[in-house]
Amino acid sequence: MKKPIQETLFILPMNQQITAISALTEQALNSYPITQANEITGIMASAQQAATIWAQTGIKQRVNILSHLQAIILADFDPITEVIMSATGKVKTEVLLGEIYFVLELLRYYQQHAASILAPRPIHTAPLAFPQASAAYERKPYGVVAIISPWNFPFQLTLSPLLTALFSGNAVVFKMSELSLPVGELIEELLAKLDLPEGLVQQVIGEADTGTKLINARPDLVFFTGSVAAGRAVMTRAAQHPIPVVLELGGKDAMIVFADAHLQRAVKAAMYGAFSNSGQVCVSIERCYVEALCYAEFVGQLVEAVAEITVGHGAVGDLGGLTSLKQFAVIEAQYNDALAKGAKASSPLRLEGRYLRPVVLWDVTHDMLIMREETFGLLLPVMAFESEAQAIELANDSEFGLNASVWSRDIAKAELVAKQLKVGNWAVNDVIKNIGHVGLPFGGVKNSGFGRYHGAEGLRQFTYTVAGLTSRTTLDDEPNWFPYSETRYQEMRAFIDLRFGAGSLYQRIARNWRRLRAFQKYSSLNLRQHCRNLWIFITKNSN
Repeated sequence: MKKPIQETLFILPMNQQITAISALTEQALNSYPITQANEITGIMASAQQAATIWAQTGIKQRVNILSHLQAIILADFDPITEVIMSATGKVKTEVLLGEIYFVLELLRYYQQHAASILAPRPIHTAPLAFPQASAAYERKPYGVVAIISPWNFPFQLTLSPLLTALFSGNAVVFKMSELSLPVGELIEELLAKLDLPEGLVQQVIGEADTGTKLINARPDLVFFTGSVAAGRAVMTRAAQHPIPVVLELGGKDAMIVFADAHLQRAVKAAMYGAFSNSGQVCVSIERCYVEALCYAEFVGQLVEAVAEITVGHGAVGDLGGLTSLKQFAVIEAQYNDALAKGAKASSPLRLEGRYLRPVVLWDVTHDMLIMREETFGLLLPVMAFESEAQAIELANDSEFGLNASVWSRDIAKAELVAKQLKVGNWAVNDVIKNIGHVGLPFGGVKNSGFGRYHGAEGLRQFTYTVAGLTSRTTLDDEPNWFPYSETRYQEMRAFIDLRFGAGSLYQRIARNWRRLRAFQKYSSLNLRQHCRNLWIFITKNSN
């Protein structure tokens, strides 16, 4: 095995810069000054001013402005691809599918739906409880959103939450991974072509301590994508202020293959789901459970198929290089642990420069690191199960809960199994593609994080709810106001019995009629009209 080459960046403490190195050529790309604490304070102040202006811009106008980004991306498609390839080591098709395509889909979705998703919502009011009153709620942007993004999909996983924040009316201060700074520079250049208020989108540069300083500058919301350990640190820091957070963390996604599955399709899906982007995907298949009846056949087909995968950036290449060589130590430790505990491997672990060959491991058990800890690399462990119940138990035996897939020709059975998995997302007879559905909210449970983005729920995640009630009465008091008395008590008791008591509505009206007549003075409607309205309300809202 060749010795790993150097990491993709060097920090130069003398001049407080980070020099980015191409993941393709190992040549220096550019140097970026680390943002200092006093600069972050100024950036946050200007972002708050821009947020006020942007929040006052109508949603339709915001949509119109942001929609121009689609044409800007398409006009610079090839240069954008080259920048992302150089920073990440991805192959060209991976950049297209995993980075650019999804951003364009998200843009189109919010262009079509953002206005209706964020529109104020009226709420029905009980006619006797709230006479001559109307109620509604609306959603307002938080203000300044701090986005801290990872290195595995730096374009998509920065622009997706960034655009969602902008559509919902916020300003953004973002911090890329220190491995992805050329992509951050690219994003700034693209957004500079939009007619946005000055200071609406700004970048800070640095390592983890810069992220801490950004949170200490007190944004109004923090959106973090990264590891569980880093997510805990972000949450701890945000809690000191306190600031709400959305955490999109790691996964250990399970694939369950039943014997009645389309086996050839399942094999190809397992290979793609485990190894796309060189396994550096939070929703990679990292545990594959196969029914014992087809286990040997599945493993045999999988090993043969994986041997045909091409690695490199030649004319034909399925897998690019590792973006972060630090991750190889995790991959190597899990591989060695599995073999030491009895697992079999399709090949030795071979790293040549940044290029790692994918490996299938089988006869694995849950006491191996490969089945417990996130891998984020080119290993696919396969384990047999005997029954549907055991498959569900094994899949749920994890501290993570991000995504999962179930494979069977019996769709009803597959969906029933999927709905018993403790995950935030699942797919039947497909893999990873469900995450690319921009209308579906995405996020995890357990150690995979909390909060959602994508879809309507994701857009609302970047806003808070403001509820309001308007009374149009001209009376000088209300039935629930002071002074209290025995009479007032009996009146309110009658009202509660009418609203919630046993028997039909007419029975409730009859036994409370005399006491309820006192309510008539609080409305321009007479009691009969009130009761009719109450009947309509109860009918609409009954179970």
